[in-house]
Amino acid sequence: MKEVLPYHVGIIMDGNGRWAVERGLSRSEGHQAGAENLESLLCHIYDRHIPYVSLYAFSTENFKRAEKEVSFLMNLFLDLFQKKLVKLKKLNVQILFSGRRENIPEKVWLAMKKLEEETKEGNRGVLNICLNYGGQYEIVDMTKKIVSLALSGKLKVSDITKEKVEENLYQNLPPLDFVIRTSGEKRISNFMLYQSAYAEYYFPKVYFPDFDCEEFDKAILEFQKRKRRFGGN
Repeated sequence: MKEVLPYHVGIIMDGNGRWAVERGLSRSEGHQAGAENLESLLCHIYDRHIPYVSLYAFSTENFKRAEKEVSFLMNLFLDLFQKKLVKLKKLNVQILFSGRRENIPEKVWLAMKKLEEETKEGNRGVLNICLNYGGQYEIVDMTKKIVSLALSGKLKVSDITKEKVEENLYQNLPPLDFVIRTSGEKRISNFMLYQSAYAEYYFPKVYFPDFDCEEFDKAILEFQKRKRRFGGN
């Protein structure tokens, strides 16, 4: 019997700072630990033949954090995009980014664009990294695109469908099946609101640096217990 697996998994990588504070470390060290965990976790997910993964890396609201922490995170992203995610390129995974351009340092933005270009032929899986992202902003930006198309005469109002909406989101990806938020917090914090309409949610009481391959497999076992009805009954 074929194993039931989600097609598209979303991970809200929460708890790096608290993981560090509880160990007498700096929040930056917690973010570094989370980054170190990420590569092996992603390789494991793709090895399990789950083709789509979306990561909540940095929200639009995260720019409200202390300047020192934001600066550290931006440099950490730069290191990730230039070095740590190289293995995913070898695994033939396509890497995409979702979010707004504003406030992202030029060097980080250029590294993001380079990574997208270098992995565009990847066909084993897709990694969608949500950076400077907010689900409400994505819906606003999608609406602006569609209104612009309508005002320019390229789209009739009667032609606006669910499919047309999805084409104009940051990325046109399959809907989320399973959303995991580490750390035990039970909220979605503006993560992929449109795409998660019928997603199953899982809130393990594990901070992201400790959310390893074994913990991910526990999450999948929980997903397999769920009965997804999609409003049918």
